[in-house]
Amino acid sequence: MKALLALLFAGKAGKVLLSAGSMLVSVAVYGQLYGWRYGVGFVLLLLVHEMGHYVAARQRNLPVGLPTFIPFVGAWINLKNQGIGSETQAFVGMAGPLLGSTGAFIVYLVALEYQTHWLLAIAYAGFVLNLFNLIPVVPLDGGHIVAVISPKIWVIGLPMLVVLYFWQPSPLIIIIAILAAPKAWAAIRNKTQVNPSSLLATADLRMRYGAEYLGLVGFLTVMAFEVHSKL
Repeated sequence: MKALLALLFAGKAGKVLLSAGSMLVSVAVYGQLYGWRYGVGFVLLLLVHEMGHYVAARQRNLPVGLPTFIPFVGAWINLKNQGIGSETQAFVGMAGPLLGSTGAFIVYLVALEYQTHWLLAIAYAGFVLNLFNLIPVVPLDGGHIVAVISPKIWVIGLPMLVVLYFWQPSPLIIIIAILAAPKAWAAIRNKTQVNPSSLLATADLRMRYGAEYLGLVGFLTVMAFEVHSKL
C-alpha cells in the first residue's frame, strides 16, 4: 500500500491530488475558524490568483505545476525562476494579482447586488491579499514585477514590511523579510544577478509594467478602503 501511494504521488495524478488535497485542507481550516462559506470563498480567490500565474506561465511555455495551498501562508505554483528573464518573471508575476483582483472585484459586485455581508468580507480579503502580494520584494509578486524596471526598488519593500509588521504582526512577514533581505542587499551593492535576456527590456516595456503595477496598487488600495468602510 505504501509503495502504491508513493507511485501515485510521483505521477501526474499525485500532483493533482496534492493540489486538491491541500486546497481542501485549507478550506477546512479556514471554515473551522471563520465559517465554511468564508473558507470556500477565500480559498477560491487564492485559486483564482494562482491560476493567473499558472496560465501566464503556460503561455510562455514554462514548466509549471498546479497550486499548492498551506493555511495562513497562502498558495503558490511550482515554477523555477532560475534562467527566466525579468520580463517573463514580471509577466507571470503580474498575472496573479490581475486575475485575483478581478475575482475579488466580481465578488464585491455580487455582494453589493445581494447585500451579502460574508461575500463583502471575502472581497475585502481578496483585495488585501493581492495588495500585500504587490509589496516590491522577492519572493512576493511585486518583487518579480518591479525587477524588470530596476531591482533597486526591492530596497523600498523592506521598510514597508517593517511597518506592516508593527501594524499587523505576523510570523509570515518575518519569513518574507528574511528571504527578501539578501536580494535587497545585493541590489544596493549592484551585485544582483541579471539574466542576459533582461537587458533587452526597453524603456517602453519598463514604463508599461510600471504603469500597470502602480495602477493595480492604486486600485486595490482604493477598493480595500472602500470595502473596509462598508464592513
